Amino acid sequence: MDNRNKCSDKRFLVFGTGISGIAAAELLLRNGGQVLLYDGNGQLDKEEIREKSDIFKDIEIILGELKEEVLEDLDVAVLSPGVPTDLAEVEMMRKKGMEIWGEIELAYLFERGRILAVTGTNGKTTTTSLLGAIMEHAASVADSGIRKVKVVGNIGIPYTSVVEDTEETSVTVAEISSFQLETIHTFCPQISAILNITPDHLNRHHTMEAYEQAKMRIAKNQGKEQTCILNYEDAVLREFAGRIKAQTVFFSSSRKLQQGMYLDGEQIVWAWNGEQTVLCDTSELQLIGRHNYENVMAAAAMAIMFGISIAQIREVLIRFTAVAHRIEYVVTKRGVRFYNDSKGTNPDAAIQAVRAMKWPTLLIGGGYDKDSEYEDWILSFDGKVKKLVLLGATRDKIKDTAIRMGYPRNDIILAENLEDAVNICYSQAESGDAVLLSPACASWGMFQNYEQRGDMFKEMARALKE
Repeated sequence: MDNRNKCSDKRFLVFGTGISGIAAAELLLRNGGQVLLYDGNGQLDKEEIREKSDIFKDIEIILGELKEEVLEDLDVAVLSPGVPTDLAEVEMMRKKGMEIWGEIELAYLFERGRILAVTGTNGKTTTTSLLGAIMEHAASVADSGIRKVKVVGNIGIPYTSVVEDTEETSVTVAEISSFQLETIHTFCPQISAILNITPDHLNRHHTMEAYEQAKMRIAKNQGKEQTCILNYEDAVLREFAGRIKAQTVFFSSSRKLQQGMYLDGEQIVWAWNGEQTVLCDTSELQLIGRHNYENVMAAAAMAIMFGISIAQIREVLIRFTAVAHRIEYVVTKRGVRFYNDSKGTNPDAAIQAVRAMKWPTLLIGGGYDKDSEYEDWILSFDGKVKKLVLLGATRDKIKDTAIRMGYPRNDIILAENLEDAVNICYSQAESGDAVLLSPACASWGMFQNYEQRGDMFKEMARALKE
């Protein structure tokens, strides 16, 4: 397909002026597309937006209200991931007969190499980063057939910003969110993975069924020549395996599989065609926690199905360290360990972090309310969490839930802000304890994003006096 021609004969509206929207607009402009850049925030400055790219000098920009007549001559809307597909503006576009694409779909039209894609409620970033490291290691081997590796998507690098640099010998490893999967049409990875599906983003998807369906779209265009890696311990995904055309390969942290990847005691084992091969012992890994062992199994299974040798995979597994903000060790002060799990933005992710702690733990939680329920998170404390320090919009909701679930009222402390929470934990902690930031909530309303929240936590922890 000549994608330059595909763009040059259409007029696009790019919805959103964040990094995804800017990268999408740039890709279209470089390939002859006519672009109108739109953002619903009328307080933004058009000149500041133009300064985001050296090719935006003459771009048309509309901010605030989007009038129906503007859409008359437009063919395609490219939505940034943060734009809900049920907005009135998007509905108006559909009624006008416009195609609705996401940034992932746009980028895929320009992909020349092979793509490996990861989704799931939790573990996406760790699995994507690990798989990217495996592929980069493989690319360093002369006869691997891989020359370039791109790690893109929800991990923070827009797919559209690098796709033009792909070639037949390149591999793109993509972290794909449910928001991004809502707007794919032809996107088809060679190997996909769904790590797990637990309640999240219900304020956006409204129902659990809609959220599950969005995640499952990652395999919608795959055929029998492609592969989908699935978590056997997720009942929804076990059932899903029987409904897709792709070859399915399971991983399990709770039982031995006849075929696939599984955890046997402390060994990660690959079973295929009647043979079992041990990849590594979990004691050799830098990552901690059963959920991380699942991430390792998923990444390793994807790499094996791609054709990477177990020896090469093992080399990367045993040296790979946790990604920033995901059960990330920060510092030890006065014998108290500090861990940053700011990426634990929903209860299930926060449960995994609590389970990974091997020490009595003072837990910092709370933040933006995504309509989550916190009962299972509280139950996971299981005597390990000695103090629960809460902040943000959800602090009272979580406090009430914790008391109702039997957590001691006197061990719940309400903090005014993150600095207050860190200081409270440090004053209450004893040598041999851990302080864990794993909020079970999004950061919005108090921080720009979970990265800023995690970075501030790390700075505060490191600044504590011995």
